[in-house]
Amino acid sequence: MTDHQFDLVVIGAGPGGYIGAIRASQLGMKVACVELEPALGGTCLRVGCIPSKALLEASEKFYSAKNSLSKFGVVTGEVSLDLPAMLRHKDQTVATLTRGIAGLFKKNKVSHYQGRGSISGPGQVIVTTNAGEQTTLSTKHILIATGSSVAPLPGVELDGDRIGTSTEALNYPEVPEHLIVIGAGVIGLELGSVWKRLGANVTVLEYLDRILPGMDSEVAKDALKIFKKQGLDFELGTKVTSAKRDGDTCIVECEGKEPIRCDRVLLAVGRSPNTEGLGAETVGLNMDRRGRILVDDHFKTNIEGIYAIGDVIPGPMLAHKAEEEAVACVEMLATGYGHINYDTIPGVVYTEPEIASVGKTEEELKEANIPYKKGSFPFAANGRARAIGKMEGKVKFLAHAETDRILGVHMIGSHVGDLIAEVGVAMEFGASSEDLARCCHAHPTMAEAVKEAALAVDGRTLNL
Repeated sequence: MTDHQFDLVVIGAGPGGYIGAIRASQLGMKVACVELEPALGGTCLRVGCIPSKALLEASEKFYSAKNSLSKFGVVTGEVSLDLPAMLRHKDQTVATLTRGIAGLFKKNKVSHYQGRGSISGPGQVIVTTNAGEQTTLSTKHILIATGSSVAPLPGVELDGDRIGTSTEALNYPEVPEHLIVIGAGVIGLELGSVWKRLGANVTVLEYLDRILPGMDSEVAKDALKIFKKQGLDFELGTKVTSAKRDGDTCIVECEGKEPIRCDRVLLAVGRSPNTEGLGAETVGLNMDRRGRILVDDHFKTNIEGIYAIGDVIPGPMLAHKAEEEAVACVEMLATGYGHINYDTIPGVVYTEPEIASVGKTEEELKEANIPYKKGSFPFAANGRARAIGKMEGKVKFLAHAETDRILGVHMIGSHVGDLIAEVGVAMEFGASSEDLARCCHAHPTMAEAVKEAALAVDGRTLNL
């Protein structure tokens, strides 16, 4: 057994883990980061956010070249799909970024240990390699950042091929003739969109009577209409009871409906925190019924010296949320100060059009009896949107009825994942809709729709 002494040991090298390790090192700590997988970056970089965005972009380019460029006077002739090349682009993107994190670790003097990290007691982390070799790390502080995995669904028999998760859906060797997506959340809609654009028939099965649970319902309804127009089929209010492989096909059974035969199934009903094998029971970490580690406002668990951030604690499972929590946590350890404003964490769905949100939904404001005003502006009335042929969607503002402070903003439209940042910054500084409406926006830009929606709160849009 080899002993190593650190100020901080981070378990997990996903967005929260590697960012926390780097920031801690910048603050003068001696840091180690333990990661089970050979490649750094966690689920987000290896088999999540980054590869899915590479496929979303590539599939949109293919679809546009095949169906949309002619209206701009671009004649392409016959367009064909080279799926292996598309998948190589995705893999090369991931490989480049994982190597980049390894370089950042070297630059910031973060010690990298590959293996499974488990807590044997306060201040003790054991790293076990695939070969069974063990290294014991001694540390003042432990930060758990082990992320999450795909949540199972009773009756759905995953085989890692025909019936799989987002990991398999990023690597289908051919375009499915009929893909069943179980779950109408972010992952299901994004990957369903990818394969629909590439030629698959896609059916989305959702237990609830709506898509995108948790997002503003008005925007979700707009999105549903657009996705149906794009050719995705939806069966809402549908309870899936089983999914089984039958040779090279699959059979999906739903309560009160005829069985559906397809050639691939994507399970996307949410994610579960990765705490198995962590040693949580050994040290007595407090967890809730969903297996999430309970922490205080400073990310401290009930065990002295052990902290947790990201998908393993309550809150939205978002990479950028984990990053901000990691920075706040290690800055708290180093300086005594660290803060994160959960009311200004944006969420984005990278379909086409994109869907973005920050702050409270209209439903949340009603439930909390908070008086509000709202204003919206459609991209159909935006000059830049017209010029680039991206006219679907709108921007919706929610502001306090008495103070005019921005409470929430929800968008659906092209590249709104970028536009939402402006509103997040404004909300961080306590801005009112009037403040944002008074800011000059370049013309012609999609961002002008944000300004116009802010003006709409007071009923004074200028271009509608």
